[in-house]
Amino acid sequence: MEKPELLAPAGSFEKAKTAFLYGADAIYCGTSSLSLRTRADMENEDLIKTIKYAHEIGKKVYVTINIFAFDEKYEEIIQMAKTLEEIKPDAVIVADGGILEIIKQYAPDIPIHISTQANIVSLNSANFWYKNGAKRMILARELNKEQIRHIIENKPNDMETEIFVHGAICFSYSGRCFLSDFLSGRSANLGECSQSCRWSYSLYAEEKNTPGEFMPIEENEYGTSIFSSKDLCLIREIPEIISMGINSLKIEGRLKTEYYIASVVSCYRTAIDDYMKDSKNFDGDKYLKELNKVKTRGLTTFYFHDRDNQDIQEYSGRQYNEEYEFGGKILKYNQEKTIIEIRNKLQIGDTLELLVPNQLEPIEFKIEQLWDVETGEEIDSVSPGVKGQQVALHIPKYCQEGWILRRKK
Repeated sequence: MEKPELLAPAGSFEKAKTAFLYGADAIYCGTSSLSLRTRADMENEDLIKTIKYAHEIGKKVYVTINIFAFDEKYEEIIQMAKTLEEIKPDAVIVADGGILEIIKQYAPDIPIHISTQANIVSLNSANFWYKNGAKRMILARELNKEQIRHIIENKPNDMETEIFVHGAICFSYSGRCFLSDFLSGRSANLGECSQSCRWSYSLYAEEKNTPGEFMPIEENEYGTSIFSSKDLCLIREIPEIISMGINSLKIEGRLKTEYYIASVVSCYRTAIDDYMKDSKNFDGDKYLKELNKVKTRGLTTFYFHDRDNQDIQEYSGRQYNEEYEFGGKILKYNQEKTIIEIRNKLQIGDTLELLVPNQLEPIEFKIEQLWDVETGEEIDSVSPGVKGQQVALHIPKYCQEGWILRRKK
Protein backbone atom coordinates (compact mmCIF):
# COMPACT_ATOMS: atom_id res chain seq x y z
CA MET A 1 0.00 0.00 0.00
CA GLU A 2 1.15 3.50 -0.79
CA LYS A 3 0.37 6.27 1.67
CA PRO A 4 -2.06 8.75 0.08
CA GLU A 5 -1.51 12.47 0.06
CA LEU A 6 -3.51 14.45 2.63
CA LEU A 7 -4.82 17.58 0.92
CA ALA A 8 -6.20 20.45 3.01
CA PRO A 9 -8.01 23.71 2.23
CA ALA A 10 -6.36 27.09 2.73
CA GLY A 11 -8.30 30.31 2.35
CA SER A 12 -5.29 32.42 3.38
CA PHE A 13 -1.54 32.22 3.92
CA GLU A 14 -2.05 31.80 7.68
CA LYS A 15 -4.49 28.95 7.11
CA ALA A 16 -1.99 27.30 4.77
CA LYS A 17 0.65 27.42 7.51
CA THR A 18 -1.82 25.89 9.96
CA ALA A 19 -2.68 23.09 7.54
CA PHE A 20 0.99 22.26 6.99
CA LEU A 21 1.76 22.46 10.71
CA TYR A 22 -0.95 19.92 11.52
CA GLY A 23 0.08 17.43 8.86
CA ALA A 24 -1.20 18.31 5.39
CA ASP A 25 1.06 17.16 2.56
CA ALA A 26 -0.49 19.71 0.23
CA ILE A 27 -3.02 22.54 0.26
CA TYR A 28 -5.36 23.91 -2.35
CA CYS A 29 -6.20 27.58 -2.56
CA GLY A 30 -7.95 29.91 -4.94
CA THR A 31 -6.85 32.82 -7.03
CA SER A 32 -8.27 36.17 -6.01
CA SER A 33 -11.24 36.10 -8.38
CA LEU A 34 -11.22 32.94 -10.49
CA SER A 35 -12.05 30.20 -8.00
CA LEU A 36 -15.25 29.00 -6.38
CA ARG A 37 -14.37 30.73 -3.11
CA THR A 38 -13.75 34.34 -4.09
CA ARG A 39 -14.47 35.38 -0.48
CA ALA A 40 -11.32 33.57 0.67
CA ASP A 41 -8.48 35.89 1.65
CA MET A 42 -5.87 34.88 -0.94
CA GLU A 43 -4.63 37.71 -3.12
CA ASN A 44 -1.88 37.09 -5.66
CA GLU A 45 0.83 38.28 -3.26
CA ASP A 46 -0.40 35.80 -0.64
CA LEU A 47 -0.49 33.06 -3.27
CA ILE A 48 3.13 33.69 -4.21
CA LYS A 49 4.11 33.71 -0.53
CA THR A 50 2.20 30.48 0.10
CA ILE A 51 3.87 28.64 -2.78
CA LYS A 52 7.33 29.80 -1.72
CA TYR A 53 6.74 28.78 1.89
CA ALA A 54 5.32 25.37 0.91
CA HIS A 55 8.23 24.52 -1.36
CA GLU A 56 10.73 25.54 1.33
CA ILE A 57 9.29 22.91 3.68
CA GLY A 58 8.76 20.23 1.04
CA LYS A 59 4.99 20.65 0.66
CA LYS A 60 2.74 21.27 -2.35
CA VAL A 61 0.23 23.92 -3.43
CA TYR A 62 -2.60 23.41 -5.92
CA VAL A 63 -4.28 26.52 -7.30
CA THR A 64 -7.94 26.52 -8.28
CA ILE A 65 -9.31 28.20 -11.39
CA ASN A 66 -12.45 26.11 -11.27
CA ILE A 67 -15.14 28.58 -12.26
CA PHE A 68 -17.27 28.12 -15.37
CA ALA A 69 -16.16 31.20 -17.23
CA PHE A 70 -17.99 33.47 -19.65
CA ASP A 71 -15.99 34.85 -22.57
CA GLU A 72 -15.38 38.18 -20.86
CA LYS A 73 -13.37 36.38 -18.14
CA TYR A 74 -10.79 34.90 -20.48
CA GLU A 75 -8.45 37.88 -20.65
CA GLU A 76 -8.06 37.67 -16.87
CA ILE A 77 -7.67 33.88 -17.07
CA ILE A 78 -4.87 34.22 -19.62
CA GLN A 79 -3.03 36.69 -17.40
CA MET A 80 -3.41 34.37 -14.40
CA ALA A 81 -2.14 31.42 -16.44
CA LYS A 82 0.97 33.42 -17.34
CA THR A 83 1.46 34.29 -13.67
CA LEU A 84 1.13 30.63 -12.63
CA GLU A 85 3.71 29.63 -15.20
CA GLU A 86 6.10 32.01 -13.43
CA ILE A 87 5.35 31.19 -9.78
CA LYS A 88 5.11 27.44 -10.36
CA PRO A 89 2.38 25.92 -8.17
CA ASP A 90 2.35 22.13 -8.16
CA ALA A 91 -0.91 21.96 -10.12
CA VAL A 92 -3.89 23.99 -11.24
CA ILE A 93 -7.42 22.71 -10.65
CA VAL A 94 -9.92 23.38 -13.45
CA ALA A 95 -13.43 22.29 -14.39
CA ASP A 96 -14.05 24.16 -17.65
CA GLY A 97 -12.65 22.75 -20.89
CA GLY A 98 -11.97 26.24 -22.19
CA ILE A 99 -9.84 27.07 -19.15
CA LEU A 100 -7.98 23.78 -19.52
CA GLU A 101 -6.98 24.82 -23.04
CA ILE A 102 -5.74 28.18 -21.76
CA ILE A 103 -3.60 26.50 -19.09
CA LYS A 104 -2.12 24.14 -21.65
CA GLN A 105 -1.25 27.08 -23.90
CA TYR A 106 0.00 29.67 -21.41
CA ALA A 107 1.18 27.51 -18.48
CA PRO A 108 2.41 24.33 -20.16
CA ASP A 109 4.69 23.38 -17.25
CA ILE A 110 1.88 23.26 -14.67
CA PRO A 111 0.11 19.89 -14.17
CA ILE A 112 -3.67 20.01 -14.50
CA HIS A 113 -6.14 18.49 -12.04
CA ILE A 114 -9.81 18.20 -12.99
CA SER A 115 -12.15 19.61 -10.35
CA THR A 116 -15.03 17.73 -8.79
CA GLN A 117 -17.12 20.40 -10.55
CA ALA A 118 -16.51 18.49 -13.78
CA ASN A 119 -18.65 15.66 -12.38
CA ILE A 120 -16.34 12.76 -13.16
CA VAL A 121 -18.58 9.77 -12.45
CA SER A 122 -17.20 7.27 -14.97
CA LEU A 123 -14.00 5.82 -16.37
CA ASN A 124 -14.98 7.20 -19.77
CA SER A 125 -15.16 10.72 -18.42
CA ALA A 126 -11.83 10.34 -16.61
CA ASN A 127 -10.21 9.08 -19.81
CA PHE A 128 -11.61 12.04 -21.76
CA TRP A 129 -9.90 14.54 -19.48
CA TYR A 130 -6.72 12.44 -19.39
CA LYS A 131 -6.51 12.43 -23.19
CA ASN A 132 -6.93 16.20 -23.11
CA GLY A 133 -3.91 16.74 -20.89
CA ALA A 134 -5.10 16.32 -17.29
CA LYS A 135 -2.96 14.46 -14.77
CA ARG A 136 -5.35 13.98 -11.84
CA MET A 137 -9.09 13.35 -11.61
CA ILE A 138 -10.96 14.66 -8.56
CA LEU A 139 -13.82 12.20 -8.60
CA ALA A 140 -17.40 13.26 -7.98
CA ARG A 141 -18.74 12.84 -4.45
CA GLU A 142 -21.73 10.97 -5.88
CA LEU A 143 -19.70 7.80 -6.57
CA ASN A 144 -19.83 4.83 -4.24
CA LYS A 145 -16.79 2.75 -3.38
CA GLU A 146 -17.41 0.08 -6.04
CA GLN A 147 -17.63 2.75 -8.73
CA ILE A 148 -14.44 4.42 -7.44
CA ARG A 149 -12.64 1.09 -7.36
CA HIS A 150 -13.67 0.32 -10.94
CA ILE A 151 -12.18 3.59 -12.17
CA ILE A 152 -8.92 3.05 -10.28
CA GLU A 153 -8.49 -0.53 -11.44
CA ASN A 154 -9.02 0.34 -15.11
CA LYS A 155 -7.45 3.79 -15.49
CA PRO A 156 -4.07 4.49 -17.15
CA ASN A 157 -1.20 3.86 -14.71
CA ASP A 158 -0.06 7.47 -14.60
CA MET A 159 -3.54 8.95 -14.10
CA GLU A 160 -3.93 10.14 -10.49
CA THR A 161 -7.18 10.06 -8.52
CA GLU A 162 -8.44 12.19 -5.63
CA ILE A 163 -11.60 12.04 -3.52
CA PHE A 164 -13.18 14.21 -0.85
CA VAL A 165 -13.15 12.57 2.59
CA HIS A 166 -14.45 15.35 4.81
CA GLY A 167 -16.45 18.58 4.74
CA ALA A 168 -19.56 20.25 3.43
CA ILE A 169 -21.67 18.56 0.79
CA CYS A 170 -23.46 20.71 -1.75
CA PHE A 171 -27.15 20.08 -2.43
CA SER A 172 -26.39 20.11 -6.15
CA TYR A 173 -24.50 17.68 -8.38
CA SER A 174 -20.83 17.90 -7.28
CA GLY A 175 -21.28 21.57 -6.50
CA ARG A 176 -22.69 22.66 -9.87
CA CYS A 177 -25.54 24.67 -8.42
CA PHE A 178 -27.76 27.43 -9.83
CA LEU A 179 -29.91 27.95 -6.74
CA SER A 180 -27.78 30.78 -5.36
CA ASP A 181 -27.79 32.63 -8.68
CA PHE A 182 -31.53 32.14 -9.01
CA LEU A 183 -32.39 33.39 -5.51
CA SER A 184 -29.73 36.03 -4.83
CA GLY A 185 -28.02 36.81 -8.13
CA ARG A 186 -24.73 35.34 -6.86
CA SER A 187 -23.47 32.49 -9.03
CA ALA A 188 -21.90 29.53 -7.27
CA ASN A 189 -20.19 28.66 -10.54
CA LEU A 190 -18.38 31.98 -10.48
CA GLY A 191 -17.26 31.75 -6.86
CA GLU A 192 -20.00 33.84 -5.24
CA CYS A 193 -22.26 31.21 -3.65
CA SER A 194 -24.62 32.65 -1.02
CA GLN A 195 -25.25 29.11 0.29
CA SER A 196 -28.99 29.28 -0.36
CA CYS A 197 -29.21 25.56 0.42
CA ARG A 198 -28.32 26.39 4.04
CA TRP A 199 -31.12 28.94 4.48
CA SER A 200 -34.21 28.12 6.51
CA TYR A 201 -37.46 28.09 4.53
CA SER A 202 -41.11 28.27 5.49
CA LEU A 203 -43.36 25.83 3.65
CA TYR A 204 -47.09 26.24 3.02
CA ALA A 205 -49.81 23.80 2.00
CA GLU A 206 -52.81 24.82 -0.09
CA GLU A 207 -56.00 22.81 0.25
CA LYS A 208 -57.28 22.01 -3.24
CA ASN A 209 -60.86 23.20 -2.64
CA THR A 210 -59.81 26.47 -0.95
CA PRO A 211 -57.22 28.02 -3.27
CA GLY A 212 -55.31 30.97 -1.89
CA GLU A 213 -55.51 29.83 1.73
CA PHE A 214 -52.01 28.74 2.75
CA MET A 215 -51.27 26.77 5.89
CA PRO A 216 -47.68 26.94 7.22
CA ILE A 217 -45.67 23.73 7.58
CA GLU A 218 -42.86 24.39 10.01
CA GLU A 219 -40.39 22.30 11.98
CA ASN A 220 -39.78 25.13 14.44
CA GLU A 221 -40.12 28.89 14.68
CA TYR A 222 -37.26 29.35 12.20
CA GLY A 223 -38.70 27.16 9.48
CA THR A 224 -36.86 24.12 8.16
CA SER A 225 -33.60 23.75 6.23
CA ILE A 226 -34.98 21.43 3.58
CA PHE A 227 -31.95 21.67 1.25
CA SER A 228 -29.12 21.60 3.81
CA SER A 229 -26.87 18.53 3.74
CA LYS A 230 -24.89 16.96 6.52
CA ASP A 231 -21.10 17.07 6.33
CA LEU A 232 -19.15 14.27 4.71
CA CYS A 233 -16.97 12.21 7.05
CA LEU A 234 -15.05 9.14 5.87
CA ILE A 235 -12.66 8.77 8.81
CA ARG A 236 -13.88 5.24 9.58
CA GLU A 237 -13.44 4.30 5.93
CA ILE A 238 -9.72 5.15 5.81
CA PRO A 239 -8.68 1.46 5.54
CA GLU A 240 -10.91 0.85 2.51
CA ILE A 241 -9.89 4.10 0.88
CA ILE A 242 -6.17 3.47 1.26
CA SER A 243 -6.53 -0.11 -0.02
CA MET A 244 -8.12 1.23 -3.22
CA GLY A 245 -4.96 3.09 -4.14
CA ILE A 246 -6.43 6.60 -4.24
CA ASN A 247 -3.62 9.14 -4.57
CA SER A 248 -5.05 12.04 -2.59
CA LEU A 249 -7.60 12.48 0.21
CA LYS A 250 -9.17 15.92 0.24
CA ILE A 251 -10.72 17.98 3.04
CA GLU A 252 -13.27 20.67 2.11
CA GLY A 253 -13.37 24.09 3.74
CA ARG A 254 -11.42 27.06 2.36
CA LEU A 255 -13.68 29.43 4.32
CA LYS A 256 -13.27 27.51 7.59
CA THR A 257 -11.21 28.79 10.52
CA GLU A 258 -7.66 27.81 11.44
CA TYR A 259 -9.19 25.93 14.37
CA TYR A 260 -11.33 23.82 12.05
CA ILE A 261 -8.40 23.14 9.73
CA ALA A 262 -6.07 22.17 12.58
CA SER A 263 -8.63 19.86 14.17
CA VAL A 264 -9.72 18.03 11.02
CA VAL A 265 -6.30 17.81 9.37
CA SER A 266 -4.77 16.47 12.60
CA CYS A 267 -7.41 13.73 12.84
CA TYR A 268 -6.95 12.53 9.28
CA ARG A 269 -3.16 12.82 9.51
CA THR A 270 -2.96 10.59 12.55
CA ALA A 271 -5.58 8.18 11.16
CA ILE A 272 -3.64 7.70 7.92
CA ASP A 273 -0.30 7.34 9.69
CA ASP A 274 -1.68 4.97 12.34
CA TYR A 275 -3.24 2.73 9.70
CA MET A 276 -0.03 2.59 7.67
CA LYS A 277 1.91 1.59 10.82
CA ASP A 278 -0.60 -0.94 12.17
CA SER A 279 -3.44 -1.78 9.80
CA LYS A 280 -4.83 -4.60 11.96
CA ASN A 281 -5.67 -2.42 14.96
CA PHE A 282 -7.20 0.61 13.26
CA ASP A 283 -10.04 2.10 15.33
CA GLY A 284 -11.94 4.78 13.43
CA ASP A 285 -14.09 5.68 16.42
CA LYS A 286 -11.25 7.32 18.34
CA TYR A 287 -10.65 9.77 15.48
CA LEU A 288 -14.38 10.34 15.11
CA LYS A 289 -14.52 11.31 18.77
CA GLU A 290 -12.15 14.20 18.09
CA LEU A 291 -13.91 15.20 14.87
CA ASN A 292 -17.19 15.46 16.77
CA LYS A 293 -15.67 18.24 18.84
CA VAL A 294 -15.41 20.45 15.79
CA LYS A 295 -18.33 19.35 13.61
CA THR A 296 -20.65 22.07 12.42
CA ARG A 297 -23.43 19.79 11.19
CA GLY A 298 -24.33 16.14 11.42
CA LEU A 299 -21.90 13.73 9.76
CA THR A 300 -22.62 11.28 6.95
CA THR A 301 -20.76 8.85 4.71
CA PHE A 302 -22.98 10.15 1.87
CA TYR A 303 -22.89 7.69 -1.07
CA PHE A 304 -19.59 5.96 -0.26
CA HIS A 305 -21.21 2.71 0.92
CA ASP A 306 -24.63 2.99 -0.69
CA ARG A 307 -25.96 5.38 -3.32
CA ASP A 308 -29.41 4.83 -1.82
CA ASN A 309 -28.30 6.26 1.53
CA GLN A 310 -30.99 8.64 2.83
CA ASP A 311 -29.07 9.88 5.87
CA ILE A 312 -27.65 12.98 4.22
CA GLN A 313 -29.91 15.92 5.14
CA GLU A 314 -29.53 18.33 8.08
CA TYR A 315 -33.09 19.56 8.49
CA SER A 316 -32.39 21.54 11.64
CA GLY A 317 -29.86 23.72 9.83
CA ARG A 318 -27.58 23.63 12.87
CA GLN A 319 -24.20 25.13 12.01
CA TYR A 320 -22.38 25.34 15.29
CA ASN A 321 -20.89 23.10 17.95
CA GLU A 322 -22.59 23.20 21.34
CA GLU A 323 -19.60 22.05 23.40
CA TYR A 324 -16.40 23.49 21.90
CA GLU A 325 -15.20 26.60 20.08
CA PHE A 326 -12.03 28.27 18.82
CA GLY A 327 -10.11 29.52 21.85
CA GLY A 328 -7.04 31.10 20.30
CA LYS A 329 -3.68 30.68 18.58
CA ILE A 330 -0.21 30.64 20.11
CA LEU A 331 1.82 33.70 19.16
CA LYS A 332 4.83 33.45 21.48
CA TYR A 333 5.63 30.70 23.98
CA ASN A 334 7.00 31.49 27.42
CA GLN A 335 7.27 29.00 30.26
CA GLU A 336 5.37 31.35 32.58
CA LYS A 337 3.32 33.64 30.32
CA THR A 338 2.50 32.52 26.78
CA ILE A 339 0.99 35.13 24.48
CA ILE A 340 -1.99 34.02 22.42
CA GLU A 341 -4.33 35.65 19.95
CA ILE A 342 -7.86 35.05 21.25
CA ARG A 343 -10.86 34.14 19.09
CA ASN A 344 -13.58 33.93 21.74
CA LYS A 345 -14.06 35.16 25.30
CA LEU A 346 -11.68 33.58 27.82
CA GLN A 347 -11.91 33.80 31.61
CA ILE A 348 -10.39 32.31 34.76
CA GLY A 349 -11.60 28.73 35.22
CA ASP A 350 -12.19 27.99 31.53
CA THR A 351 -11.09 24.58 30.24
CA LEU A 352 -8.82 24.75 27.21
CA GLU A 353 -7.41 22.03 24.97
CA LEU A 354 -4.05 22.49 23.28
CA LEU A 355 -4.04 20.85 19.84
CA VAL A 356 -0.59 19.29 19.44
CA PRO A 357 0.68 18.57 15.91
CA ASN A 358 1.25 14.84 15.23
CA GLN A 359 -0.80 13.89 18.29
CA LEU A 360 -4.48 12.95 18.26
CA GLU A 361 -5.35 13.62 21.89
CA PRO A 362 -5.18 17.29 22.93
CA ILE A 363 -3.66 18.52 26.21
CA GLU A 364 -6.41 19.73 28.55
CA PHE A 365 -5.86 22.38 31.22
CA LYS A 366 -7.71 25.14 33.08
CA ILE A 367 -6.98 28.84 32.91
CA GLU A 368 -5.66 29.83 36.32
CA GLN A 369 -4.32 33.31 35.50
CA LEU A 370 -4.66 35.86 32.70
CA TRP A 371 -2.48 38.90 32.13
CA ASP A 372 -3.07 42.00 30.02
CA VAL A 373 -0.34 41.97 27.36
CA GLU A 374 0.22 45.74 27.40
CA THR A 375 0.09 46.48 31.14
CA GLY A 376 1.10 43.13 32.61
CA GLU A 377 -1.78 43.38 35.08
CA GLU A 378 -3.79 40.32 36.07
CA ILE A 379 -7.32 40.22 34.67
CA ASP A 380 -10.33 37.95 35.16
CA SER A 381 -11.46 37.71 31.54
CA VAL A 382 -10.81 38.97 28.03
CA SER A 383 -13.11 39.32 25.01
CA PRO A 384 -12.29 39.80 21.32
CA GLY A 385 -12.64 43.57 21.02
CA VAL A 386 -10.41 44.12 18.01
CA LYS A 387 -8.87 41.88 15.36
CA GLY A 388 -5.74 40.29 16.74
CA GLN A 389 -6.73 40.74 20.41
CA GLN A 390 -4.02 39.21 22.63
CA VAL A 391 -3.70 37.94 26.19
CA ALA A 392 -1.06 36.12 28.23
CA LEU A 393 -1.70 32.92 30.18
CA HIS A 394 0.19 29.96 31.59
CA ILE A 395 0.17 26.82 29.43
CA PRO A 396 1.49 23.74 31.30
CA LYS A 397 3.24 22.28 28.25
CA TYR A 398 5.81 23.50 25.79
CA CYS A 399 4.13 24.78 22.64
CA GLN A 400 5.07 26.68 19.51
CA GLU A 401 3.85 29.57 17.40
CA GLY A 402 0.78 28.64 15.41
CA TRP A 403 -0.54 25.90 17.68
CA ILE A 404 -4.28 26.09 18.25
CA LEU A 405 -6.30 26.25 21.49
CA ARG A 406 -9.83 24.87 21.76
CA ARG A 407 -12.19 26.20 24.45
CA LYS A 408 -14.78 24.03 26.16
CA LYS A 409 -18.01 26.01 26.47
